[in-house]
Amino acid sequence: MKSGRIAFGRMEEVIYGRPAAEAVAEIAQRAGATRVFLMASGTLSRSTDEVSRVRSALGNRCAGLFAAMPAHTPRSAVIEAAREAREAKADLIVTIGGGSVTDGAKAVQLCLSNGITTPDAMDAFRPVPGPDGVMGPPPLQPVTVRQISVPTTLSAGEFSGIAGVTDERTRVKELFRHAGMIPQAVVLDPAVTVHTPEWLWLSTGIRAVDHCVEGICSAEANPYGDAQALQGLALLAHGLPKVKADPSDLAARLDCQLGSWLSMGPLGAGVPMGASHGIGYVLGAAFGVPHGHTSCIMLPAVMRWNRSANADRQALVAAAMGKAGVDAGDVLDTFIAGLGMPRSLAAVGVGREHFARIAEGAMGTPWVPRNPRRIAGPAEVMEILEIAA
Repeated sequence: MKSGRIAFGRMEEVIYGRPAAEAVAEIAQRAGATRVFLMASGTLSRSTDEVSRVRSALGNRCAGLFAAMPAHTPRSAVIEAAREAREAKADLIVTIGGGSVTDGAKAVQLCLSNGITTPDAMDAFRPVPGPDGVMGPPPLQPVTVRQISVPTTLSAGEFSGIAGVTDERTRVKELFRHAGMIPQAVVLDPAVTVHTPEWLWLSTGIRAVDHCVEGICSAEANPYGDAQALQGLALLAHGLPKVKADPSDLAARLDCQLGSWLSMGPLGAGVPMGASHGIGYVLGAAFGVPHGHTSCIMLPAVMRWNRSANADRQALVAAAMGKAGVDAGDVLDTFIAGLGMPRSLAAVGVGREHFARIAEGAMGTPWVPRNPRRIAGPAEVMEILEIAA
């Protein structure tokens, strides 16, 4: 008989299909916020009027703007954003942008509530093993300044209480966890996403596909996560090619956003990701490969390597993508190729001379040890890298 536990997070609402500025102002008013601190993509802030629309809708509630978060969310930028938010006396943070901005604000929340003012002091955030051996947050003061997220990509980090932050000393991306970090609300406005570069939209869409697929294919999958991930995968498989064909198709963009939201169902239900995510963390932090591209490259390779352990689960993936009976690794590879995304490590300048380093680093991530086909050490990671070479 099956048993398990589903823990529901602290997110209060998801608003979709409405103008972001209108929805953000409404949420801020309901929350009683009077000092709203914006964290936005620099490009979005400089090149579009989306951020100014939100500022205008907030009126005198807007207390400041930080628009200088680099890719992969370095610690130093988190500390600077926290300093500015502290000086602004922020009582609510609103993010408008992709995963780096979203994760940055999550970490800023912890900095504000715990008096963290230097990059080195973020060491205190690192997860620690609990009584059951499972890694979790160390003792910390709870988050007091909440976050509203308006995502412009499909990475879906806004739906988790996990922030990926890069330690510049080691060039390692670390995962910080706290239940209070999950945004209070998410606003899915497809109109805001039309400014997102095509490669970024499509590749982060594959990142969301990766969430769905690794959740479905996990040895620890559960019915709650499956229900969301299978529907999310179907929406993404339908929506991404439509946006590729017609970037102005807002209905297809919203399908992608809804699919991205549902892709986080497994993680929210306690289902771990696998080797695609684990290897991807190393490729991102050490080689600067965008997260979406790491999924484009690694997911088909990991599926092929895992097939002997979970062919039945992989069949569910192929069926959800409308290709019942076809090898799921091949389905994904063909789908990614159709979107014009990179499909090999060589395509992003990562050669075999780096494989040993990547394999060693991947073993230290939380996901590789929980891959559905057991990975005992770097040698097995090397086998996957060879498939993706």
